[in-house]
Amino acid sequence: MVKLDAARVSVHIGPVSLLSYLGGFHFTSLFHGASASIGGLRSAISEIVVLQATRRETRSSAWLRIVGTAIGSAISAAYLAVMPFSAAGMVASMCVTVLICNGVRIHKHARLAAITVSVIMVTASINPTMNPVLNAAPRFSES
Repeated sequence: MVKLDAARVSVHIGPVSLLSYLGGFHFTSLFHGASASIGGLRSAISEIVVLQATRRETRSSAWLRIVGTAIGSAISAAYLAVMPFSAAGMVASMCVTVLICNGVRIHKHARLAAITVSVIMVTASINPTMNPVLNAAPRFSES
């Protein structure tokens, strides 16, 4: 028998993912139309990761996700402001991000913060002239 909380989450995931995708898509398109679908994808992923069985757990998870994404966005923007994309730089930025997340005790969201770094860095590799802050800010807001 499926628990009521698990059933509630499974019913909410589809519609909330769709709304998250559409919101992320439209918001990102305000800054950089070419990466709008990535913005929608990141928003949907964030929603799926954050959605928990209770509102209290969801709020707690959302807060940790926001902090982790802020760390990943800041590390990426700082790196890209000084140096262009490189695979080694991306790996180093991911390592620093995970270390910081573990240092502030948000272990569960350190991997998602590292994903934020990878999305920002790969976006920079596709569009190297994009301002690092204009690259990182939408990624943060998508969380």
